[in-house]
Amino acid sequence: MSNTIQKINQPRDPSRREMLKRVGAAGAIGATVAVPVAQVTQQAHAQSNSGNLREALEVLTAAESDVLEAMVARIVPTDNNGPGAAEARAAHYIDRALTGPLAGSKAAYVSGLAALDDYAKSSKGALFTKLGAADQDAVLTDLEKNVAKNFRPNSAAFFNMVREHTMQGMFSDPYYGGNANFIGWDLIGYPGIRMVVAPDEQSMSKPPKVLRQSAYDQAMFSKRGGNHGH
Repeated sequence: MSNTIQKINQPRDPSRREMLKRVGAAGAIGATVAVPVAQVTQQAHAQSNSGNLREALEVLTAAESDVLEAMVARIVPTDNNGPGAAEARAAHYIDRALTGPLAGSKAAYVSGLAALDDYAKSSKGALFTKLGAADQDAVLTDLEKNVAKNFRPNSAAFFNMVREHTMQGMFSDPYYGGNANFIGWDLIGYPGIRMVVAPDEQSMSKPPKVLRQSAYDQAMFSKRGGNHGH
Protein backbone atom coordinates (compact mmCIF):
# COMPACT_ATOMS: atom_id res chain seq x y z
CA MET A 1 0.00 0.00 0.00
CA SER A 2 1.24 3.49 -0.78
CA ASN A 3 2.56 5.78 1.90
CA THR A 4 -0.30 8.22 1.37
CA ILE A 5 -3.08 5.71 1.98
CA GLN A 6 -1.12 4.01 4.75
CA LYS A 7 -0.80 7.28 6.64
CA ILE A 8 -4.48 8.01 6.27
CA ASN A 9 -5.68 4.56 7.26
CA GLN A 10 -3.57 3.79 10.34
CA PRO A 11 -5.59 4.40 13.52
CA ARG A 12 -4.07 6.84 15.97
CA ASP A 13 -1.05 7.24 13.70
CA PRO A 14 0.57 10.61 14.47
CA SER A 15 1.62 10.89 10.83
CA ARG A 16 -2.01 10.81 9.74
CA ARG A 17 -2.93 13.41 12.33
CA GLU A 18 -0.08 15.69 11.27
CA MET A 19 -0.91 15.30 7.59
CA LEU A 20 -4.56 16.13 8.20
CA LYS A 21 -3.58 19.12 10.31
CA ARG A 22 -1.44 20.48 7.49
CA VAL A 23 -4.04 19.89 4.81
CA GLY A 24 -7.06 20.60 6.97
CA ALA A 25 -5.88 23.86 8.45
CA ALA A 26 -5.47 25.23 4.95
CA GLY A 27 -8.82 23.74 3.94
CA ALA A 28 -10.66 25.18 6.92
CA ILE A 29 -9.48 28.66 5.99
CA GLY A 30 -8.93 28.52 2.25
CA ALA A 31 -11.23 25.93 0.69
CA THR A 32 -14.15 28.35 0.73
CA VAL A 33 -12.73 30.77 -1.78
CA ALA A 34 -14.87 29.37 -4.57
CA VAL A 35 -18.34 30.68 -5.37
CA PRO A 36 -20.76 29.45 -2.65
CA VAL A 37 -22.37 26.22 -3.78
CA ALA A 38 -25.35 25.89 -1.47
CA GLN A 39 -26.37 26.52 2.09
CA VAL A 40 -26.37 23.40 4.26
CA THR A 41 -29.96 23.01 5.36
CA GLN A 42 -31.38 21.37 8.44
CA GLN A 43 -32.60 18.54 6.23
CA ALA A 44 -29.07 17.90 4.99
CA HIS A 45 -27.75 17.75 8.54
CA ALA A 46 -30.51 15.32 9.45
CA GLN A 47 -29.61 13.10 6.52
CA SER A 48 -25.97 13.01 7.57
CA ASN A 49 -27.05 11.63 10.94
CA SER A 50 -29.61 9.14 9.71
CA GLY A 51 -27.57 6.55 7.88
CA ASN A 52 -27.32 5.99 4.15
CA LEU A 53 -30.49 7.79 3.08
CA ARG A 54 -30.66 8.86 -0.53
CA GLU A 55 -30.64 12.56 -1.29
CA ALA A 56 -31.07 14.63 -4.41
CA LEU A 57 -27.97 14.73 -6.59
CA GLU A 58 -26.86 17.78 -8.52
CA VAL A 59 -24.60 16.24 -11.19
CA LEU A 60 -23.63 12.63 -10.62
CA THR A 61 -25.91 9.67 -11.20
CA ALA A 62 -26.81 7.44 -8.27
CA ALA A 63 -24.33 4.81 -9.48
CA GLU A 64 -21.53 7.37 -9.88
CA SER A 65 -22.30 8.80 -6.46
CA ASP A 66 -22.05 5.35 -4.87
CA VAL A 67 -18.56 4.85 -6.33
CA LEU A 68 -17.46 8.32 -5.23
CA GLU A 69 -18.85 7.77 -1.72
CA ALA A 70 -16.86 4.54 -1.45
CA MET A 71 -13.70 6.21 -2.76
CA VAL A 72 -13.73 9.18 -0.38
CA ALA A 73 -14.53 6.82 2.50
CA ARG A 74 -11.20 5.08 1.91
CA ILE A 75 -9.22 8.29 1.34
CA VAL A 76 -10.16 9.52 4.83
CA PRO A 77 -11.71 6.51 6.56
CA THR A 78 -13.48 6.32 9.86
CA ASP A 79 -11.09 4.98 12.50
CA ASN A 80 -10.10 5.41 16.14
CA ASN A 81 -9.35 9.08 15.46
CA GLY A 82 -13.01 9.67 14.66
CA PRO A 83 -15.39 9.95 11.69
CA GLY A 84 -14.03 10.28 8.18
CA ALA A 85 -14.96 11.69 4.80
CA ALA A 86 -18.17 9.66 4.50
CA GLU A 87 -19.62 11.15 7.66
CA ALA A 88 -18.35 14.61 6.70
CA ARG A 89 -20.31 14.25 3.44
CA ALA A 90 -17.29 15.04 1.30
CA ALA A 91 -18.87 13.35 -1.72
CA HIS A 92 -21.94 15.56 -1.29
CA TYR A 93 -19.67 18.61 -1.32
CA ILE A 94 -18.02 17.39 -4.53
CA ASP A 95 -21.32 16.67 -6.30
CA ARG A 96 -22.69 20.12 -5.51
CA ALA A 97 -19.44 21.86 -6.40
CA LEU A 98 -19.49 20.20 -9.83
CA THR A 99 -22.35 22.56 -10.74
CA GLY A 100 -20.20 25.61 -10.04
CA PRO A 101 -16.61 25.98 -8.80
CA LEU A 102 -15.59 22.48 -9.89
CA ALA A 103 -17.68 22.39 -13.07
CA GLY A 104 -14.55 22.03 -15.16
CA SER A 105 -13.89 18.68 -13.48
CA LYS A 106 -17.27 17.13 -14.33
CA ALA A 107 -16.05 15.17 -17.35
CA ALA A 108 -13.02 13.94 -15.41
CA TYR A 109 -15.27 12.61 -12.66
CA VAL A 110 -17.70 10.88 -14.99
CA SER A 111 -14.95 9.13 -16.97
CA GLY A 112 -12.74 8.51 -13.92
CA LEU A 113 -15.44 6.89 -11.80
CA ALA A 114 -16.37 4.61 -14.70
CA ALA A 115 -12.71 3.71 -15.23
CA LEU A 116 -12.33 3.02 -11.51
CA ASP A 117 -15.20 0.54 -11.59
CA ASP A 118 -13.79 -1.12 -14.72
CA TYR A 119 -10.33 -1.41 -13.17
CA ALA A 120 -11.71 -2.80 -9.90
CA LYS A 121 -13.63 -5.44 -11.83
CA SER A 122 -10.68 -6.44 -13.98
CA SER A 123 -8.12 -6.48 -11.17
CA LYS A 124 -10.21 -7.67 -8.21
CA GLY A 125 -13.20 -9.35 -9.83
CA ALA A 126 -15.94 -6.99 -8.60
CA LEU A 127 -17.16 -3.44 -8.86
CA PHE A 128 -15.41 -1.01 -6.52
CA THR A 129 -18.37 -0.68 -4.17
CA LYS A 130 -18.56 -4.47 -3.80
CA LEU A 131 -14.94 -4.87 -2.67
CA GLY A 132 -13.75 -5.08 0.91
CA ALA A 133 -11.72 -2.26 2.41
CA ALA A 134 -8.36 -3.95 1.79
CA ASP A 135 -9.11 -4.55 -1.90
CA GLN A 136 -10.45 -1.02 -2.29
CA ASP A 137 -7.22 0.31 -0.80
CA ALA A 138 -5.20 -1.85 -3.18
CA VAL A 139 -7.13 -0.49 -6.17
CA LEU A 140 -6.66 3.11 -5.01
CA THR A 141 -2.96 2.48 -4.44
CA ASP A 142 -2.69 1.35 -8.06
CA LEU A 143 -4.40 4.57 -9.12
CA GLU A 144 -2.04 6.67 -7.03
CA LYS A 145 1.01 4.84 -8.40
CA ASN A 146 -0.34 5.33 -11.94
CA VAL A 147 -0.50 1.58 -12.50
CA ALA A 148 -4.19 1.46 -13.40
CA LYS A 149 -4.97 1.82 -17.09
CA ASN A 150 -7.69 3.45 -19.21
CA PHE A 151 -7.89 6.69 -17.22
CA ARG A 152 -7.77 10.10 -18.90
CA PRO A 153 -5.17 11.54 -18.75
CA ASN A 154 -3.99 8.93 -16.23
CA SER A 155 -5.05 7.27 -12.99
CA ALA A 156 -2.71 9.28 -10.76
CA ALA A 157 -4.23 12.55 -11.99
CA PHE A 158 -7.72 11.27 -11.22
CA PHE A 159 -6.74 10.01 -7.76
CA ASN A 160 -5.00 13.27 -6.86
CA MET A 161 -7.98 15.32 -8.03
CA VAL A 162 -10.43 13.34 -5.92
CA ARG A 163 -8.10 13.41 -2.91
CA GLU A 164 -7.78 17.20 -3.15
CA HIS A 165 -11.54 17.67 -3.42
CA THR A 166 -12.12 15.20 -0.58
CA MET A 167 -9.92 17.31 1.66
CA GLN A 168 -11.93 20.37 0.68
CA GLY A 169 -15.12 18.52 1.57
CA MET A 170 -13.64 17.47 4.89
CA PHE A 171 -12.37 20.83 6.07
CA SER A 172 -14.13 23.67 4.25
CA ASP A 173 -16.86 25.78 5.80
CA PRO A 174 -20.00 23.61 6.21
CA TYR A 175 -21.89 26.17 4.15
CA TYR A 176 -20.41 24.54 1.05
CA GLY A 177 -21.98 21.15 1.68
CA GLY A 178 -19.21 19.19 3.41
CA ASN A 179 -17.65 19.14 6.89
CA ALA A 180 -21.05 18.04 8.21
CA ASN A 181 -21.47 18.69 11.93
CA PHE A 182 -17.95 20.16 11.87
CA ILE A 183 -16.42 16.68 11.70
CA GLY A 184 -13.35 17.88 9.83
CA TRP A 185 -12.67 20.76 12.19
CA ASP A 186 -13.04 18.47 15.20
CA LEU A 187 -10.60 15.99 13.67
CA ILE A 188 -7.80 18.54 13.40
CA GLY A 189 -8.70 20.50 16.53
CA TYR A 190 -9.68 23.65 14.64
CA PRO A 191 -11.70 25.76 17.11
CA GLY A 192 -13.80 27.60 14.55
CA ILE A 193 -13.87 30.90 12.68
CA ARG A 194 -13.26 34.07 14.68
CA MET A 195 -13.67 37.61 13.48
CA VAL A 196 -12.00 38.95 16.64
CA VAL A 197 -9.65 37.12 19.02
CA ALA A 198 -9.75 38.44 22.57
CA PRO A 199 -6.51 38.64 24.60
CA ASP A 200 -7.54 35.79 26.90
CA GLU A 201 -8.10 33.59 23.84
CA GLN A 202 -4.50 34.10 22.72
CA SER A 203 -3.07 32.31 25.71
CA MET A 204 -1.19 29.10 24.97
CA SER A 205 -1.98 27.70 28.41
CA LYS A 206 -5.51 26.58 27.55
CA PRO A 207 -7.30 25.57 24.38
CA PRO A 208 -9.52 28.21 22.78
CA LYS A 209 -13.25 28.04 23.15
CA VAL A 210 -14.78 25.97 20.37
CA LEU A 211 -17.18 27.87 18.12
CA ARG A 212 -19.34 25.81 15.82
CA GLN A 213 -20.51 28.35 13.27
CA SER A 214 -20.24 28.87 9.55
CA ALA A 215 -18.63 32.08 8.41
CA TYR A 216 -21.98 32.78 6.77
CA ASP A 217 -23.62 32.89 10.18
CA GLN A 218 -21.84 36.21 10.55
CA ALA A 219 -23.82 39.26 9.43
CA MET A 220 -20.85 40.61 7.48
CA PHE A 221 -21.02 37.70 5.00
CA SER A 222 -23.79 37.30 2.46
CA LYS A 223 -25.38 33.93 1.75
CA ARG A 224 -26.38 35.06 -1.72
CA GLY A 225 -24.42 33.86 -4.70
CA GLY A 226 -23.61 30.59 -6.37
CA ASN A 227 -25.60 28.82 -9.04
CA HIS A 228 -28.45 27.60 -6.85
CA GLY A 229 -31.68 29.18 -5.85
CA HIS A 230 -31.81 27.42 -2.48
